[in-house]
Amino acid sequence: MKKIFLASLLLILCSYSFESFDVKELEKESILYASKKLALNYSGKKAQWQNPYGNPKPSAILEKTSVWLDSYARSIIPKKGKTVIETLGDPDLWKVLTEIGIDGIHTGPMKEAGGIITGKHTPSIDGGFDRISLKIDPTFGTKDEYIEMANTIHSFNSVLIGDLIPGHTGLGADFILALLNYKDYPGLYDLVEIDEKDWRLLPKIDKNDFAKNLNFNEVDKLYKKGYIVGKLQSVFAAGPDKISNWDATKKIKGADGKTRRWVYLHYYNAGQPTLNWLDPSFAADRLIAGDIMESLGVLKNNGVRLDANGYLGVEIVPGKETAFSEEHPLSTVATNLISMLTRKLNFAKNIGGITYQELHLSIADIKAMLEFGADFSYDFNTRPGYTHGLIAEDADFLRLNISLLDKAKIPPSRFIHALQNHDSLSYGLDEFKGNPDEKFEYKNKEYTGKEIADSILKDDLSVIQKKTSYGPCATFVELCALALGYKDYYNMTNDQKEKVQKAHQLLTFYNAMQPGIFMISGWDLVGAFPLKPTQIKQLLEDGDCRWTNRGGYDLLGTSDETMSPSKLPKAKALYGSLPKQLKDSTSYASFVKNMLTARKKYKINLATQIKILDVKNSSLFLSLYKLLDKSYLLVALNFSKEKLQEEFDIPQIKFKSAKNIITNKKEEKSFFSSKINIKLDSFEAKAINF
Repeated sequence: MKKIFLASLLLILCSYSFESFDVKELEKESILYASKKLALNYSGKKAQWQNPYGNPKPSAILEKTSVWLDSYARSIIPKKGKTVIETLGDPDLWKVLTEIGIDGIHTGPMKEAGGIITGKHTPSIDGGFDRISLKIDPTFGTKDEYIEMANTIHSFNSVLIGDLIPGHTGLGADFILALLNYKDYPGLYDLVEIDEKDWRLLPKIDKNDFAKNLNFNEVDKLYKKGYIVGKLQSVFAAGPDKISNWDATKKIKGADGKTRRWVYLHYYNAGQPTLNWLDPSFAADRLIAGDIMESLGVLKNNGVRLDANGYLGVEIVPGKETAFSEEHPLSTVATNLISMLTRKLNFAKNIGGITYQELHLSIADIKAMLEFGADFSYDFNTRPGYTHGLIAEDADFLRLNISLLDKAKIPPSRFIHALQNHDSLSYGLDEFKGNPDEKFEYKNKEYTGKEIADSILKDDLSVIQKKTSYGPCATFVELCALALGYKDYYNMTNDQKEKVQKAHQLLTFYNAMQPGIFMISGWDLVGAFPLKPTQIKQLLEDGDCRWTNRGGYDLLGTSDETMSPSKLPKAKALYGSLPKQLKDSTSYASFVKNMLTARKKYKINLATQIKILDVKNSSLFLSLYKLLDKSYLLVALNFSKEKLQEEFDIPQIKFKSAKNIITNKKEEKSFFSSKINIKLDSFEAKAINF
């Protein structure tokens, strides 16, 4: 469907003469214009001097909120007669969510996306991550409904987290004005005017096309001419229609009467032109500032998620044909500016100015971006560890990843520990792929980064066979079923369903018992299975298997609809609606509720990680934390299908008592000894306080 959307937009652009644009009217539809108007509320006003902003404030945030629902607006099946926004702001929903222990929500992108020309709109080609406006997408509801949703969420002492997309826009008014060379709009993008004498270096454009992707030979020629920085380090979303990250446009007559051909950069799809964060106009900075002002000042968000913020800089490398384009220091600088402005313009009464980044990065880059930038980073580092742990019944890779974070002195309290989100499982494995020749101690031997990455991917992709350039695709219920060998997961026996639920609870337990933010998705709460390819043929045409993970769901079970307003079919669910689950003490939602009750009581969100303990059985995972009351918490996980028992010694601690914080039952121990005996059933997890 992405290809169809993009092809339709390009046809519209070609069939409509650029000379016919009313640039003044088009300007009024642009984000940059809206940003300029919004700035009048803050520039020269006392409003921007009410908050400290130079440093992240994770501890202050964690004292107020630490358990969030990860929502995705396109997957929400609304209550009968209600919009998506009204459904997410329904007091009945928040009574249930807060009963479970959830005190925040990330909504996913909800502003207009896709392409626009003289009022005609082509839908998003990337699930809402090609923003073209600061207006709320009418598919989800209205601005007034959004503000009312924010008021409701705040009335439940919960936070609302929106989305910021600092890397690119869609093919909206801003991009069209840039191509028309209007005012400083060209400064928004990594966009280069090609001299007419060099048009011969560009591909010929069919009359029905707006632009065409450059092959590597064409990229190299433009690089040698000094127009562009050359090939990038990676080509995301590569395919038959995308060889490089550069596209050349057809001839376009500008607002000044001059005809030009342009080349523009896009890290992802051609419909997502990359913003230029170091142009003298600082237009991109102003555009993103406008999005922050709208989200916080108008829509009452407590914070924003930063999308793909590791790709905000691109630089020529003299003597090389490949540019410096990943983990560039400009990405860190831009992240700092975004995060500081978000903190500076915080007007939330309780807690606000929150930023978190959701992108797999090297540990060094995460550390740099967390120093003065985002409050939290999404935990893509240990996720491959615990998913591999389940698949291989071996927690050694999880231990390795945690040890690397510990060595870098990045505590777990700086992470969003989450289950499924809108994306793939994101096996970036950046620390290993980025250091292919470095030796890592793994399984009592030394292996190179490449050897480890290749081994993990080989093992896990043999089980999760759906994959995209972003990583393997699966819902967590699907992952658990596949790990247990249940390939026909749509037709499992009751016994198989119980085992899948137990494995799912194990992974949930790992994340929820981590200091920091715990985030759980709507897909996890209902136990969503993936959509069948036959249900979403058009969406899968370009090979993006992430759409199989994004089935529709109805948390309250109040709708008879079989499809979301965004045309995503309702996913088959293992658990069902939350009200129904909460009536069953053995359900997944009840398990989550009990676990979060203990998490809050013992303030695990604010705990300090002491060490990951050595074990004899690689299926066993043991981590030790110090709680605020100076007592200790031992988290024990069994990644095996078999029962296990192991005695271990923590010499620095003498046990007086040991209590399971979930069941409130005492654990076996040697009185006033440093030894403790752990017994775990298959896929069982325990959190023991002593």
